[in-house]
Amino acid sequence: MGVKGLLLRLSALDADAAAAVRVIAHFQALLGRGLDATALVRSTAGLAECPAGLELADGRSVRAGPDGTALTGGPRRISGSTGLRPTGRVWLERPGVPGPFDDLVLEWMAIAAGTLESGSGHGVAPQVADPALVERVLSEHEPVADRAHALRGLGLDPAAPLRVTTVTCSDGVDAGLAAVALFGRGRLPGTVRVARLGAEAVVLLQRRDGSDSPCETLRTVLCERAGERAVRRGRPAGREARPGTAAPLPGTVAGEVRAGVGGAAPALTARTSWKQARNALRFAVAEPPQEAIVDHDELGPVALLAEIPLPQLRDQPDVRALVALAEQPGGRAVIEALAAFCRTGSLRQAASGMYLHHSSVAARLVRAERALGRGLSDPQDRFAAQLALYAYRLGTAPLP
Repeated sequence: MGVKGLLLRLSALDADAAAAVRVIAHFQALLGRGLDATALVRSTAGLAECPAGLELADGRSVRAGPDGTALTGGPRRISGSTGLRPTGRVWLERPGVPGPFDDLVLEWMAIAAGTLESGSGHGVAPQVADPALVERVLSEHEPVADRAHALRGLGLDPAAPLRVTTVTCSDGVDAGLAAVALFGRGRLPGTVRVARLGAEAVVLLQRRDGSDSPCETLRTVLCERAGERAVRRGRPAGREARPGTAAPLPGTVAGEVRAGVGGAAPALTARTSWKQARNALRFAVAEPPQEAIVDHDELGPVALLAEIPLPQLRDQPDVRALVALAEQPGGRAVIEALAAFCRTGSLRQAASGMYLHHSSVAARLVRAERALGRGLSDPQDRFAAQLALYAYRLGTAPLP
């Protein structure tokens, strides 16, 4: 199944989803045939029906109107923009309020622009793969020869290591499209193949220059996107995705994305990395973005918690205390403050990351201490609270 098979799953949902599919298919077609900066800007302006612009890291800047004509000078009014990595940006110049699909257009324009730095429209953006081939690569029953054949069919080297990442989304957002957007914005070097397997997306990453984890890059992408979306909506960065808010359009990278990254493994035993990625996913939470991507290697011995039967985890006293706390008014905000404090080790850093006054966070931590019966100033109690948070996530998160 190619990109059409992935996208057509959305086309029957409703008019908005069908329009989103057309936007994504437009950019997938551009990526498939290669493009330059001028062609990308002209095509985007025509799609969005408003002027569009692009600024690359080397200083090149291109603007075009919706009729394809080149525009000179700087942008007059930027209605929405998205940053490129390491520097640069893409933007739209729509008069009045932004259009309902402008976020999606900017997202995919940025993905396409990322391919321009290499001088080629091929091999940089992630490619949608045949799920049957990916399933064969991850199988523990297929003969080695069949797995090797499937790897070569995906453009991967059977003799080189690879990493597997699994991605999920909530609120009906398509995990396959979100994975393509996430890895596309990350501009990771190497070969990236994405396939939708059930409710999750599986990403195979193979790099020529080693097997470094993509985790930090993916976290950066999510944090950047959270900030960009927040600025466009006039909210503090990192605070726009909350329960009850409208789900983003399919194919965007937003707060509800969660991902687990497996360790490097020989390509012929990629299933090992996949199992690690699925275990790591259970530790991930959608908010804040820094904790939405979890690396199995970073977990270290903590990953062994995933081997404990769920009933035993849920019966642990600290986990029961956190479950009860979550059910109280404001309890989830208390748990969020506890997680931020354990992650940063500093009250002020936790408050800064949550965009709250430190006294507000301190009050929440007092509630957490009372619920757990532990003093967070004590290193041993703080370590126990962090373990309790991990176990709480494992015990309450849906199994992948």
